[in-house]
Amino acid sequence: MSAKSTTVKSASQQQGLAVKGYLFVYNATQVVGWSYILFQLVNYYLLQGPEFRAGLGLWDYTRVAVIVFQNAAFVEILNAAFGLVKSNPVITTFQVLSRMMVVLGVVMATPTGKVSPGLPIALFAWAVTEIIRYGYYALNIINFMPFIVVFLRYTTFIALYPIGVTGELLCFWWAQGFAKSNTIWSLQMPNKWNATFSYFALLWIVMLLYIPLFPQMYLHMFAQRKKILGGNGNKTQQTKKTN
Repeated sequence: MSAKSTTVKSASQQQGLAVKGYLFVYNATQVVGWSYILFQLVNYYLLQGPEFRAGLGLWDYTRVAVIVFQNAAFVEILNAAFGLVKSNPVITTFQVLSRMMVVLGVVMATPTGKVSPGLPIALFAWAVTEIIRYGYYALNIINFMPFIVVFLRYTTFIALYPIGVTGELLCFWWAQGFAKSNTIWSLQMPNKWNATFSYFALLWIVMLLYIPLFPQMYLHMFAQRKKILGGNGNKTQQTKKTN
C-alpha cells in the first residue's frame, strides 16, 4: 500500500471517528434533555401539590427545556440530508417540522395552545419516545446494544405515536379556536405587500395533513419493527444497519 493511500485511509478513519463522536454527543445530550423534561412532567403533576400548579402553568415550567431540545432536532434534518445518518430525509423532515410547528407555531404563538390539554399528553409521549430513540442511536454508535433497548425502540411507538399525535392535534384545535376569533399572525389586505395570509387556515391545513401522513409514518414504523424484530437472524447485528 502506498504512502498516499495510507494517508487517505487514515484521514477517512479520522473523519469517520469525528462524525461518530459528534453523533454520539448529540444523541446523548438529547437523552439528558428529554429525561429532564420527563422529570419536569412527573414533578409538576405527581410530586408537587395543587398550589404549585395553581401558580405556575405547565408551559411556563417546561418551556425553556422544550424549546431548546425540541428545536435542536432540526439538526437531524441536516444529518439526514448530508448522509451522516441513514434516516430518510423526507420522513425526518416531517417528523421534526411537525413538532416544531406545535412548539413554535401553536404553543408559543397562542395563549390557548399553552393551556391545551394536549400539551402534557404530547410532552409525555415525546419525552418517553425521545429518551428511547436517542438512547438507541447513542448505544448503536458505540456498538453496545442491549436487546431491551431494541425492543423498546420498535415497540413503544405502537402506543406512544398515536398518543403523541392526539396531543399535538389537541394543541392545534385549541389554537385554531383562538385564531378564528383573532387576527393573530394573519395578514389581511390592503397592505404594502399586496398579499394575504391566514394563520387560522394554516393551522387547519397542517391538521388535515395528519390524515394522509400519519398512517404512512405509523405503517413505516411497523415495517421497521417487522424488519428488526421479526427476522430469524441476529437481532443485535440487524439493528446496526438501521438508524
